[in-house]
Amino acid sequence: MLDKFDQIIEKAQNFPISSIKDLEKFRLTFLVKKGLLNQLIQEFKLLPNDQKKEIGKILNITKKTIEEIYNSNSQKISNTKNLDITKNDLPGYFSDLGSRHIISSVVEEMTLIFERLGFSVSIGPEIEDDWHNFSALNFPPNHPARDMQDTFFVKDDIALRTHTSSVQVRLMEKGNLPIRSIMPGRVYRNEAISSRSNCFFHQVEGLYIDKGVSFSDLKQTLYNFVKEFFGPKTKVRFRASYFPFTEPSAEMDIFLGTETESDYKLTKGTGWLEILGCGMVDPNVLKNCKIDEEYSGFAF
Repeated sequence: MLDKFDQIIEKAQNFPISSIKDLEKFRLTFLVKKGLLNQLIQEFKLLPNDQKKEIGKILNITKKTIEEIYNSNSQKISNTKNLDITKNDLPGYFSDLGSRHIISSVVEEMTLIFERLGFSVSIGPEIEDDWHNFSALNFPPNHPARDMQDTFFVKDDIALRTHTSSVQVRLMEKGNLPIRSIMPGRVYRNEAISSRSNCFFHQVEGLYIDKGVSFSDLKQTLYNFVKEFFGPKTKVRFRASYFPFTEPSAEMDIFLGTETESDYKLTKGTGWLEILGCGMVDPNVLKNCKIDEEYSGFAF
């Protein structure tokens, strides 16, 4: 597979780009869902877990190299106005090509990190029933914990999912153990829109269930993620917390400091920013999903 990385970089570096049409051909060749880069990513997902760490680093370098080639040529063409189009090419106006959305880029980066840690990717429906969104996760009817998540109901017992934990339930119900998977996706909560929250946002949740899973395994997994995503010198801390579907539960913070005005505001003057909630899967949740008592697990 290493030869393929060299080949795709060489092809990208030698790709002739002198106009906006060439730039679009480059994007269609390398950067779209059916492009050469995504083909490599799909092959990477099939590799044994012990190979993913090293190969993943090379994949990231390859991806960044190709994106830099695209971005530098896009800037060059924009600056020189060498668009190579005629009045018949477009219906009266022209708009510059956009770039990959920041949310898509971040989710992809997080996904690659967890894949190197041995996690697969799972998805599920955004419109959920009460069982998968609440009851199976240890939210009894009329339980006060349901008020933690103000819900958009479609009709009785059917709602827009408030978290991707519903996908965890669906995985556990299948009974294909062990489970080690992340669940990225859109979620919905009836919250006031502000600089800190929205009624529609994105989550990346994770679940690991096997025999002998401990809280130490949870902490080490999250340490590895934070060090790779935020940087090797990032300071972290865990604080005791409460979630209906995990016990014990914790929240994880990273230290940003208060030296800049933006960090001071973002951390409310403490220097610490909460990035996730986590904990050991509550035995009631395992029981609801018909998982034997010899198994344990963590979620984040």
